[in-house]
Amino acid sequence: MAIVARSLSNSFKAFFASSKAGGIVLIACTLVSLVLANSAIGSDYLHFWHLKLAGLSIEHWINDALMAIFFLLIGLELERELYNGELSNFKNALLPIVAAVGGICVPALIHFGFNNGSPTQAGIGIPMATDIAFALGVLALLGSRVPASLKIFLTALAVMDDLGAIIVIAVFYTAQLSVPYLLAAVAMFALLVCMNRVLRIMALAPYLLGGALMWFLMLKSGVHATIAGVLLAFAIPFSAKQDDRESPSHRLEHVLHKPVAFLILPIFALANTGILIRSGWSADLVSLNSAGILAGLVIGKPLGITLFCLAAVTLGICRLPLDLGWRHVCGAGLLGGIGFTMSIFITNLAFAGQPEVVNASKMAILLASLVAGVIGFIWLKLFGQPQAGDSDPDTLDVEDDRGAPPAKG
Repeated sequence: MAIVARSLSNSFKAFFASSKAGGIVLIACTLVSLVLANSAIGSDYLHFWHLKLAGLSIEHWINDALMAIFFLLIGLELERELYNGELSNFKNALLPIVAAVGGICVPALIHFGFNNGSPTQAGIGIPMATDIAFALGVLALLGSRVPASLKIFLTALAVMDDLGAIIVIAVFYTAQLSVPYLLAAVAMFALLVCMNRVLRIMALAPYLLGGALMWFLMLKSGVHATIAGVLLAFAIPFSAKQDDRESPSHRLEHVLHKPVAFLILPIFALANTGILIRSGWSADLVSLNSAGILAGLVIGKPLGITLFCLAAVTLGICRLPLDLGWRHVCGAGLLGGIGFTMSIFITNLAFAGQPEVVNASKMAILLASLVAGVIGFIWLKLFGQPQAGDSDPDTLDVEDDRGAPPAKG
């Protein structure tokens, strides 16, 4: 099979650079939140997030409304990947899809093994997720010391991983269901799709207004309101042309990148990482739930990602890009263990009304994410360097189904 080298797009490079900066901001906000929560003003700091505003707590507004915008961006990125990104070609998409399945199933099985039949069994979804901002931020620190296709592979893996987490949230973490509101939300989504596919409305405003109404209906339905963000992303008109910068989807994605990275996710971190570190806190880390989270993220993620990819390549289902080795896949698996944002998000859903369990779970998530990030960084720094015969680190090898001769993109 002929191979062509494709240069990394400017938009992807910009996204990758923003992930690095966004990850640094997230770390800073997490540290600030931890310090404030355990300081003399800790009780006031934690109480602030529970103040009521228009019937909901500030924390609720952040986790249900602001995070819906985050999920909207995830949906837009997923749509782009499916149309003209790494997931647009089935052969190219298959490896990160297989990796994502392994990275979801094995950590979930590990947590289930620890917590089956216990009150904390609902936490099974916590170690499933990968924090795309942190994972790519760590990889960005390595720069050209890792192959370009590893960056693409980890991005596609994280996006598919987030999609899996979204499905888990929608199916398993739904509160009491209100069928009328759910049907109304579905009808609103159908109307938005009709505006796109039938009426060909290209203005963004009608979609955003309809999306806000769909969010409200979803909130009232009992299905987590952030799902409306993902649905809205797939209702907004998108152009599959690589060079089309004027499609509503592309314009909105471009507008949202920096607010999500530098405002929404930092606010989420401030509101959700105020973890109380009490005497005897280490005992919480050996509870069944915490052990399941730690083992799922630190061990289950790299194990699931690597083994599922190995099985798929061995069986001839898919293949590794030319500049990737198994050491790189293992490194991506280690970085996949950085759960953070999505894991904390699922924790809030799984253990709503159980502050002690939530606090212990978040402690385990932070520790697991730190360990996974540090080990993944060290591993790739030592073993991730492109070797003689590998492709140029600023290019990505992909299959050309037309059998074209090797060419520089």
